[in-house]
Amino acid sequence: MPPRNDLEAAAYEIPKMHPEGTKYVVIAAALALFFWFVVDWEILGWLTAGLTVWVFAFFRDPKRVTPVGEGLIVSPADGLVSHIVEVPAPRQLAGEGLMSEERYTRISVFMSVFDVHVNRAPVAGRISRIAYVPGKFVNAEMDKASEDNERQYFLIEQTDGTRIGMTQIAGLVARRIIKFVREEDEVLAGERIGLIRFGSRVDVFLPAGFVPQVAIGQRAVAGETVLAARGGKVVTGRKL
Repeated sequence: MPPRNDLEAAAYEIPKMHPEGTKYVVIAAALALFFWFVVDWEILGWLTAGLTVWVFAFFRDPKRVTPVGEGLIVSPADGLVSHIVEVPAPRQLAGEGLMSEERYTRISVFMSVFDVHVNRAPVAGRISRIAYVPGKFVNAEMDKASEDNERQYFLIEQTDGTRIGMTQIAGLVARRIIKFVREEDEVLAGERIGLIRFGSRVDVFLPAGFVPQVAIGQRAVAGETVLAARGGKVVTGRKL
C-alpha cells in the first residue's frame, strides 16, 4: 500500500482522550463532585479527583509519527518488550491462505496500567482475519497468557502477500478487548485498530526473513518503534 501524501513534521501536542474513556471519566468526576459537595467528604473527594485524572490519562490517545519504509514492522503497543521467542503459528491464524510457515518469531509487548492502551497496526495491508477467543485473566506478562487468556487475533496481509499476525491479550485486570476494524478493511501502518482496558499485552508474529530490532526489556512506542525489519530504510514519517 503506497504512503499517503499527508506527511507532516512531528510537534508536541497534549494528548486527547479516546472516546472509549468518556463514560469512565464522567463517572469518576461525578463521584468526586458527590464526595465534595453532597456528603462533604474531602478526603474521598480528592481521591476520586485523582482517579478522574488517572482514568483520563489511561485513555489518552497521542498522535504518533510512523516510520515509512519497505520491510518494517512497527510496535502495535506502548510498553515493555517482555518476550522474543520462536513459536508455531497460533491455530486461530494457521492454515492455507493464512499463516502457513512452521515457525514464527513472536515479540510480546506488555502494557502496564500507566501505558497508552490504544493499539495500532504493525504494517499496512488488508485485515484478512479476526478471531476472538474467550479465556482467563492471568498476568499477561506470563508466557502462557498467549494460550490461556482472553485474546483477539488479527492477520494483516500486505500487497506482496506477506502475512503478519498480531494478538491482543487481556491481562490480570483487563476486562474488555475492543477492535476498531473489521475483516477486509485496509489499514495503514500505525493506524489505530483497537484498545485493551486496564493492563494487558500484544504479540506480533514475524515470518521468516524478518529480524527483531528490539531487545527484551526495551520500551516500545506504538506506531513508532520499529520491532523488526526485512531490509529497506526509514524514509519519512506519517502522523496518525
